[in-house]
Amino acid sequence: MTASTDDAFATLLALAARELGFEYCAFGMRMPLPLSNRKLFMANNYPTAWQQRYGEANYLTVDPTVAHGIKSVVPLVWGETAMLDTERPFWEDARAHGLKVGWAQSSVSAAGTVGMLTLARSNEEISAAELSENAMRMSWLVHIAHEGMAHLVAAKRKAEQPILLTAREIEVLRWTADGKTSNEVGQIMAISERTVNFHITNSLEKLGANNKTAGVVKAAMLRLL
Repeated sequence: MTASTDDAFATLLALAARELGFEYCAFGMRMPLPLSNRKLFMANNYPTAWQQRYGEANYLTVDPTVAHGIKSVVPLVWGETAMLDTERPFWEDARAHGLKVGWAQSSVSAAGTVGMLTLARSNEEISAAELSENAMRMSWLVHIAHEGMAHLVAAKRKAEQPILLTAREIEVLRWTADGKTSNEVGQIMAISERTVNFHITNSLEKLGANNKTAGVVKAAMLRLL
């Protein structure tokens, strides 16, 4: 799913959803960093009233589809009757806004981004026959949507300077990640402790990290190690 703008992406996603028999769709993708405030990107064609209600009620923290998607990439199907008592207020609110039945599946990319596709409609339940017929196409759409949104996000960040660590900096960080002190890393690599600290300082500056722990975590999350 290739699109050059957020609106184009949302339009293509909605078209694909309609071909599968769903009025509404949403794809959200959460970035792996920064750990303290992972940015969320979202595209959907939900009713405006539901989008407003979802935000005002902070439903992201209690949405059963999100909770499921965090734990598993197995698709989740919901309908008119499938709900726990604790989830009832959320589902009743969703149904009041036209989202009565639906399907959701999450995905995880090699870069560490977590995405989830939701397909919903206001009428008939999703039958076993429908699931059997469309299962592969729906799962395919999950991964295509993830790739498409990742492409958009990458384009937005294109102007940012990429993090380029030298081979020595990477090796130092790897040993540091294993719990080695600067002195121990120096002995292993046959360089001085001062040189080790020099590489660490340069790495932290490139990574925008305040200390070794934060630097190692960020480098690992970015798959630089």
